[in-house]
Amino acid sequence: MRLTLLGFLVLWLNTLAFGQQGTLAGKVTDKKAGEGVIGATVLVTGTTQAAPVNVDGSYTLPLDPGTYNITMTYVGYQPLTFPGIVITSGQTTTLNGVMEESATSLTEVTVTGVKQTGTEVALIQDLKRSEVVVSGMSNDQIVKSLDRDAAEVVKRIPGVTVQSNNFIVIRGLAERYNTVLLNDALTPSAEVDTRSFSFDILPSSVIDRVLIFKSGSPELPGEMGGGVVKVYTKNSVLENATTASVSGWYRSGTTFNDYLSSARSGTDALGFDDGKRQLPTGGSENEIAPKLANTWFPRSVTARPDVRLSLGLNRKFEIGSKYLSNVTSLSYSNTQERYDVTRKRVELYQQAPELMNLRSDYNDNRSLATTRLGIIHNWQVRLNDRNRIDFRNFLNQYGTDEVIHRTGVFYPQDQERDEYATHYQSRTIYSGQLQGQHTVGSTGHTSLTWSGGYNYVFRDEPDYRRYQGQRARGTNDPFLVQVPLANAPNQLDASRFYSDLKENTYMLSGQWERRFNGRDTTSVNQYKLRVGFYAEQKARSLNNDYFSYTQDRDTDPALLALPIDRIFDPANVGPTGFKFERATRPEDRYNAENDLVAGYVGVVAPLTEKLNVSGGVRLEYNRKYLISGNDLAYEEKRFIPMPSLNSTFNFNDRSLLRLAGSVTVNRPEFREVAPYIFYDFSTGTAVTGNTGLKTASIYNADLRYEFYPSRSELISVGVFYKHFRNAIEQTILAQGGEAINVSYQNSPTAYDYGVELEARKSLVGLSQSAFLQRLNFVVNASLIKSEVTLGNDQRQITNRPLQGQSPYVVNVGTFYQDDEHHWQVSAQYNVVGPRIVLVGDRSDNFSVIDRQRHIVDLSVTKTVGQHLEIKAGIQDLLNQPVRQSWDLNRDNKINRGTLEESTHFGSYKRGQYSTLGLTYRF
Repeated sequence: MRLTLLGFLVLWLNTLAFGQQGTLAGKVTDKKAGEGVIGATVLVTGTTQAAPVNVDGSYTLPLDPGTYNITMTYVGYQPLTFPGIVITSGQTTTLNGVMEESATSLTEVTVTGVKQTGTEVALIQDLKRSEVVVSGMSNDQIVKSLDRDAAEVVKRIPGVTVQSNNFIVIRGLAERYNTVLLNDALTPSAEVDTRSFSFDILPSSVIDRVLIFKSGSPELPGEMGGGVVKVYTKNSVLENATTASVSGWYRSGTTFNDYLSSARSGTDALGFDDGKRQLPTGGSENEIAPKLANTWFPRSVTARPDVRLSLGLNRKFEIGSKYLSNVTSLSYSNTQERYDVTRKRVELYQQAPELMNLRSDYNDNRSLATTRLGIIHNWQVRLNDRNRIDFRNFLNQYGTDEVIHRTGVFYPQDQERDEYATHYQSRTIYSGQLQGQHTVGSTGHTSLTWSGGYNYVFRDEPDYRRYQGQRARGTNDPFLVQVPLANAPNQLDASRFYSDLKENTYMLSGQWERRFNGRDTTSVNQYKLRVGFYAEQKARSLNNDYFSYTQDRDTDPALLALPIDRIFDPANVGPTGFKFERATRPEDRYNAENDLVAGYVGVVAPLTEKLNVSGGVRLEYNRKYLISGNDLAYEEKRFIPMPSLNSTFNFNDRSLLRLAGSVTVNRPEFREVAPYIFYDFSTGTAVTGNTGLKTASIYNADLRYEFYPSRSELISVGVFYKHFRNAIEQTILAQGGEAINVSYQNSPTAYDYGVELEARKSLVGLSQSAFLQRLNFVVNASLIKSEVTLGNDQRQITNRPLQGQSPYVVNVGTFYQDDEHHWQVSAQYNVVGPRIVLVGDRSDNFSVIDRQRHIVDLSVTKTVGQHLEIKAGIQDLLNQPVRQSWDLNRDNKINRGTLEESTHFGSYKRGQYSTLGLTYRF
């Protein structure tokens, strides 16, 4: 595939080199501002041969060889004329122009329209005008990559990394420290164990822009540590359009190879179970057992290429003076993934790492089939120039079928193991918002915005089956299925686990803003007073139910020798056979609620032409409680004032300095305080909550310099500092039996500081080469350091980083865009430094560190005619292994050439991912 792409590019470049026309190219800039004159025209004087000036001020005009008079013109500017410009075949002639505003007075013109927010220019201008420290990505940049979903998009933003392929980490802080808003409304989370929105459920094709706010303000949620992520889907349209896309994907090591699949239901292809796996209702356990399907052993099938389909519909309507627009997007994907995972477990602490003994040495054959069906349906109604209403809907149905076949050695019992787990789960997520924006009063200085939202989540895990086969090490004896003794069922041996989660969230918010004239009447120089509120009620219920087949003195011993496809046949459950025991405890089920009420007052004060100050205070009252079984297991009521201050000093029209400070919080999630135990077969961990967790307080400071060479370019460098009280982390409690016991704890104090660099730059105007002028670069990097202080707790490791914090993040993107020949090429690179996944201690348990991994993505896009677009590319070209290793010497890093480097908590290669896709625009 790589050779094919390389040959393709060489052929294309040779074709360009032998063109017969010449090219006139350059840049048209404003004399006063120094920025590109967007919308200007460069033309051959007295003819219709012309080229528009792009958003960065550049233009390209193909011409036959000869001598021409060239004119640059734009409304409100004095035209420029250049006589005798010579065009040579196959060469580029550079002609730049500096235009000056015309002294002629123009009649005042009122223009009414819909702002396009997904362009790179619009994003850069929003970042420049922002009152807080913010980073982002526009739809213009998203479409240049192969990024399939929001998780892949956000990792290109400065200071952002992605964990477990779907949860984002900002400034080295784990996903729990980030609040995510979808179209300004709280996002739903279908995850049982974490609070984060799963970004992989949102396809990149529907994203208008992504903004990450890294400093606090009264209008932003008070719960943030790394940042507040705002994802906006497409909402308004300029013209009717229909787009259909289809792509096929090939993953090395998976596609056309064998992979494991559980017994499927008739609706798995739509992302949910049709009832085939559900637990029968009514009767005792032994009456339920015969009704269960005896499907413990997976089937082997051949993996097909992944398929991704999408249909986009944009429609606009005008009814009198009212303007309506609709954006509808349907997306579907069916993907498969298979790889081998090396897993090693180590014994308890030894005095020297070289004396360390393995507890187990396993290899997992992991197969994962995923189906995703998504619908975006957004309406915008502009009643008039002063009133607008938006109605947004997002529905996602997501199903995964995971099969793990584990083989290896368990050393304490000198046994070989042959184990299987089949795990199907489906998630239904709906998010809807109704929002209004209104200008009030005759002066137009008062505005009112409001929003109502509703989120619904349903997560279904039916019949999660797990069992162990064992035999003496070094023998060829058959593997015997392990059946626990009566009255001792568990979640590992001959276990069937059922779970469902339901969550409903209601939200209401409003803001009143009054603008007062400052130095003049322009909006940028107006003082602003904002008063607003936010209310949220979230209610969740979780029901876990699990069973084991057990044996007692009446069980026929001959049954224990049967293979897995026969041993638990319904005929073998009864008085002389196995028992089917429910092991569910009262604490395995909970009902929980979180009520949040917030009010804020904010002020924006443009004190001088150069200095702008904004800030205020946000007051939040939060009540969270959790009832486990019939007992109140957790309750916390907190009233917290959160002040913030942001200031911007503009050196000139192109450069500015930001300084910001704020107080924010981080609250425990339901799972983190729920006292039930869940055994995760894939990682070998048993996770339980901590009812003693406290809300963390965070003190934030930011300083950033920003320089804007043009309307579409940005260079910035910044530093930040965060101080934590009661930071929440996931830690290893103990290692015993088959599982590693994991829970959550508050660390007394911690700090996090770093440096961020971002650059978005084109080569227009820097070279006469047409090839170089079509290049754009995006570079961002972060260097971060954090440290946890654990007081007098002698058991804990001192001077270690925060859990989930990476010491560095680097993203580099190179984009080539040739509008004349309709080619687009991109190459992107990403690396994330090592980070602690699970926190160990000084006496018994080693920490687990996720090691760095270099990722390179390539893509080529060709537009054919006016309607067809062809895209090809490779993701993860290097295919470096994902590695999580034990920190055996407790120095918070993995040392090369030592035992640590080969002692993996988990290590695997996902495989290169190649695609060929077609998009047709009707």
